[in-house]
Amino acid sequence: MGDRLSTKGVSSVTTDYLGLLGEVPESERALAARARAIVEEALLPRVAGLYDRGEFPLDVIPRLAAAGLLGASIPGIGNASPLAWGLACLELERGDSGLRSFVSVQTCLAMTAIARFGSDAQRQRWLRPLASAEAIGCFALTEPAHGSDPASLETRAFATPSGYRLSGYKRWATNATFAQIAVIWAQTDPAAGARGIRGFLVPIGAPGVEVRPIERKLSMRMSSSAEILLHDVEVPADALLPGTTGLGSALACLNEARYTIVWGAIGAAEVCYEIALEHVKARQQFGRPLAGFQLVQQHLVEMLDRLTAAQLVAHRLARLKQQGTLRHQQVSFAKRHTVSAAQRVAARARALLGAEGILLDRHIIRHLANLETLATYEGTEQIHTLIVGADVTDQPAFR
Repeated sequence: MGDRLSTKGVSSVTTDYLGLLGEVPESERALAARARAIVEEALLPRVAGLYDRGEFPLDVIPRLAAAGLLGASIPGIGNASPLAWGLACLELERGDSGLRSFVSVQTCLAMTAIARFGSDAQRQRWLRPLASAEAIGCFALTEPAHGSDPASLETRAFATPSGYRLSGYKRWATNATFAQIAVIWAQTDPAAGARGIRGFLVPIGAPGVEVRPIERKLSMRMSSSAEILLHDVEVPADALLPGTTGLGSALACLNEARYTIVWGAIGAAEVCYEIALEHVKARQQFGRPLAGFQLVQQHLVEMLDRLTAAQLVAHRLARLKQQGTLRHQQVSFAKRHTVSAAQRVAARARALLGAEGILLDRHIIRHLANLETLATYEGTEQIHTLIVGADVTDQPAFR
């Protein structure tokens, strides 16, 4: 996980302190190598400007598809192992979280929903086009008043003689501004509670669908975020994802996406550590390099400690996923752990660079800001704490 980034402004020092990557066969690194090439060639030379403008690089999408990154973890579409997939997501986030988020939403949310819960016709219609980027998908569960409590969502799907009529208001739908298809989660039977929540495939261009970009963000600026307003949108009966049986279906998709966050956070932490280490070795103060001061070395070792622990957690998670024994509580533990570790590493790296640390061209402040989103979306640190707490105590504390 270390000897990779050698682009201007980013070091190529090794962050794989315990040699974990040395145990990974070359075949398991191939997808990550393709992701790294895209990041270095097509993103890093312009990432500061894209972030500053709040612009997603649409021209990179065909390269992601050609590299096999879209749908890489979907059975029958891609053949990436959990470890290969994780390492690829790490590389994408070394570029920017917005790039990894695009791939994660396309693959883990839109495609997973269709692959697991769709009909044969829906899978045939959408999976290949989504993998080739002929179509872009998004996933709309969160609402303005319902983030950590999605069971209380208010979007409704009313049965009609020809299908369903959807009404509601979704927020924070990544990719929605340039997507063709949305996976919309709606309540079909309020009396059934969370069991009444079902998934629907809704064309973005359908009458009554309004997409509004969310602007003025100070985190994840390169990622496209949007609101989706559903004004009595009529969809046919076959728009329903027939395998969805309640909120658990949506959460199963989110669990796949959280796995990419576990690895992505490590990618951001690696970059920040490498830049800080390079800086303190080169920066002279009081007649010697900053790296020669005891407090600086203490900070570096603590950063490496957190980073290495996060790497070990992610590798173990990949092993459990490969074995088919991974539990969602373990994903919550890992998401909480690696994101928290990455936040601490990035914050310390920013401080070690002094005033230089706030410059977009030095990368760290961008990753630090993005990590604020990683700590919030797809389950806040507090929610994942309660998930793990309930697991170890057998005492749910959500209410």
